[in-house]
Amino acid sequence: MPSRRALSQKAPSPAAPSRKAPFLWLLEKEWRDLLVSRGWWVLLLAMGPVVGLSFLSAMRTYAEVSGLNGGAAGVGEALSPLIGVWAPTFSACELAAVFLLPFVAIRLVAGDRQSGALKLELQQGMPPIGLIAAKAIVALAGWILAMLPPLSALLLWKSYGGTLYAPELAALAGGHILNAALTIALGAAAAAVAEHPSTAAILTLGVTVGTWVLNFFAAVQGGWAERAASYTPEALVAEFQHGLVPLDAVLIALVLILTGLGLAAVWIRMGATARRRLIETAGIAALAVLAIYACSFARPSWDLSENRANSFPEADERALLRIHEPLSIEVHLAPEDPRRSDLEHRALSKLRRLLPDVRVSYVSATSIGLFEQTAAGYGEIRYTLGGRHTISRATTEEGVLEAIYSLAGVKPPEESDDAVYRGHPLAAEPKGAAMVFFALCPGLTLAAAILVKKRFS
Repeated sequence: MPSRRALSQKAPSPAAPSRKAPFLWLLEKEWRDLLVSRGWWVLLLAMGPVVGLSFLSAMRTYAEVSGLNGGAAGVGEALSPLIGVWAPTFSACELAAVFLLPFVAIRLVAGDRQSGALKLELQQGMPPIGLIAAKAIVALAGWILAMLPPLSALLLWKSYGGTLYAPELAALAGGHILNAALTIALGAAAAAVAEHPSTAAILTLGVTVGTWVLNFFAAVQGGWAERAASYTPEALVAEFQHGLVPLDAVLIALVLILTGLGLAAVWIRMGATARRRLIETAGIAALAVLAIYACSFARPSWDLSENRANSFPEADERALLRIHEPLSIEVHLAPEDPRRSDLEHRALSKLRRLLPDVRVSYVSATSIGLFEQTAAGYGEIRYTLGGRHTISRATTEEGVLEAIYSLAGVKPPEESDDAVYRGHPLAAEPKGAAMVFFALCPGLTLAAAILVKKRFS
């Protein structure tokens, strides 16, 4: 048996070096930072009540239209759960992504710079883009956890006897996750460029307000602004909320996400000169512009809605696909004329998705069209197909199809009752929903926050 003196003379064995990859180490570190982030817990705490307000309001309206309490039972698209319940319920995610999520992303990036942890992270041999990628992955994981309240609404709806259509719900959730990724990339870029988190928050809010201004300008002026506004986060979410997945919008969103993360990686580096950062920023911006321009020509899209709200009936689509001549449509309606919006959403957007050789041009002298009503030709929709012309004033889907069929000499397909979407009426009270969203969700969030604080304090 060794003596006490011999034991005391033994040197302590060195700690075994960690075999964990630097990226995995960084993921764990960022996850701990997220767990102690007050902004993330505020996001979790707010999601339950905000989702609850949206879900309860949508459910009561849906139930009344379905015939609850003596109301007239609705039919058709008015009783599509996607439009009637899930789009307004998940709209809480859009609000949270705009006003709360940016602070979570900014804190993950700017917090390390202020605390000095960024120097230690850069010493782990990780490239700057790896640092930003780890922070973005953790922030997106935190957002997915924040989406548990709207996802729990699906279980409540099912318990009331409602039906679920997985493809349209996947499109809806995927759209909000993509929008959140855009917000995270924007927040990361702003936090890397700015010297202080408050400045980064102002930059992020400025970009968000800028997209709203662009949407307003597009609604008034049309033209190039209308085309650009179709790729803003607001327009992206709106398409996904209707079950439509356009490839061009998805690709452009991915380009913008990579651009934001790339800019964050450029500006988070320590020691690089401002001139070098500006040159690299200009290069990334130029590549992004070229990529966005190329992606705008991607035509495929997928209508995942159960009621095919974004597509013509299948019989009409088969008839239209037999038309191989270029189709030109000239619309004499002002941008703010409600008939133009009606025509675009009910017919022309569906036509563009189906036929590759469709060219639509809008003609107007003013933006509101109020004083053009008496002008000759205002309100006309002029169709040209293979040298043949016709004029119509109908802005409905049926009117547009009738004009095209008459020009092409195609016999309109016979209407079939089998293809009509009947809807899913549900005259049920949202019992227990208030307790779940206003008590259970906040209570579980507070309990988890207390446990985490004890764990890391």
